Amino acid sequence: MGWALEPPRQERETLPLDRTTTERIVAANGRHAQDTGSAEVQIALLTERIEGLTGHLQTFKQDNHSRRGLLKLVGQRRRLLTFLRREDVARHAALTEKLGLRR
Repeated sequence: MGWALEPPRQERETLPLDRTTTERIVAANGRHAQDTGSAEVQIALLTERIEGLTGHLQTFKQDNHSRRGLLKLVGQRRRLLTFLRREDVARHAALTEKLGLRR
C-alpha cells in the first residue's frame, strides 16, 4: 500500500497572483495605473485567479477545499458582472468580449 506520487507542478499554478501579473492586469483593464477598485479590474483579477484554480483542480481532483474557494470566486465575479451590466451595458459587453467570458 504505497502512496501515489504527486504529479508534476504546472507553470500556470501561481496562487495567489504575483505582483507582476497583478500590475499587468491593472494596466490592461484599469482607467489609470493605480486603479484596482473598478469593476473591470476586479473582474479581470478574479478571472485570472479562477483560471489558476481551474488548472490546479484539473491536477488535484479531490482538493475540495480549493474547489469551494473556486466556487466563491465564481460567485463573486458573477455578482460584479451583474453590477457592471446594470451600470453600463457597453462596458460589460466590452469586458466580457476581452476576457472571453460567456455571460
